[in-house]
Amino acid sequence: MPLILLAAGGTGGHLFPAEALASALEARGARTALVTDRRASEFVSRFPADATHQVPAATPSGRSPLRMAGAAMTLGLGVAKSLLLLRRLKPDAVVGFGGYPTVPPVLAATLLGIPTILHEQNAVMGRANRFLAVRVGTIATGFATVRGHGVEAGKLVHVGNPVRDQVLAVAGEPYPPALKGGKLRLLVFGGSQGARVMADVVPEAIKRLPGDLIKRLVVTQQARGEDLPRVKGFYDHYQMKAEVEPFFKDLPRRIAESHLVLARSGASTVAELAAIGRPAILVPLPGALDQDQAANAKSLGDIGAASVIAQPDFTPERLAQELSERMNEPERLTEAARAAKTAGRPDAADRLATLVLERAAKS
Repeated sequence: MPLILLAAGGTGGHLFPAEALASALEARGARTALVTDRRASEFVSRFPADATHQVPAATPSGRSPLRMAGAAMTLGLGVAKSLLLLRRLKPDAVVGFGGYPTVPPVLAATLLGIPTILHEQNAVMGRANRFLAVRVGTIATGFATVRGHGVEAGKLVHVGNPVRDQVLAVAGEPYPPALKGGKLRLLVFGGSQGARVMADVVPEAIKRLPGDLIKRLVVTQQARGEDLPRVKGFYDHYQMKAEVEPFFKDLPRRIAESHLVLARSGASTVAELAAIGRPAILVPLPGALDQDQAANAKSLGDIGAASVIAQPDFTPERLAQELSERMNEPERLTEAARAAKTAGRPDAADRLATLVLERAAKS
């Protein structure tokens, strides 16, 4: 029974595909262990791994030479502890999912001659994976085309982005009919870094809609704790049917029940929208060095599955126009849902599991 060590940063964007792979490997009789950082506490309780380990890691960014040196020392300590961990566990392969907590265990595995695989979720390779790319044996990609890796094409294998069992459970549900004059269920979420702009723009956009369209909207919106009172207050004032919470544990179910999704464009979000097949308005997170979310969103925008709006253009007036057009022309939503479904890779976790076990067997 092979043991596969999964290494991932402590955010959902890195841990969700790792979780999906762990489930696929477990179904094939393999054992898994997880290496991550302390940020992962809210996710690891449901992660299907035999054990979870933490190693020191840091992000070597910023302009301070002192901070850069400190991050390098922390990563060096992480590599030393990872060497001890890998010698004790003796995994058959190590799979990294990005984020700097990936660096110590994957680098340690390359030093010990253990097969290594990276999975890059985004359409632009992240900095941690870019650092490791020339050192690992195989790079599995979420998108058919990935920029910024600097390695030979033969090292890349396109498998898609693994999605969680929660997503697969609803991926077969048909798109709910969007009828002219009928209700439109709008789902709004922005993740930990992007919910504030949604709280600022969405209510102001709805204010600008004609009264008959406001009455047709049913809104489910994620809002940060400090924004909850004003967002809830807005919907109460307009007597709208709305649910506003800081976090939705059943987000895939809510995506499946929606006519339209308004969200950021992290790799997991884009993969889940495609697997379930739902139309979207995507607002890439600005300020990222690599503009990975913009590239992710473009993959759905290019096939007509989503409208992509840069944050400077994401104004109440623009959003009101987008909502009005879709509510008056619901056939556009149906077409976009169909287009999104063509981009879905619900078998991505199985494809990645096959690749990992093949590489592990060669060791």
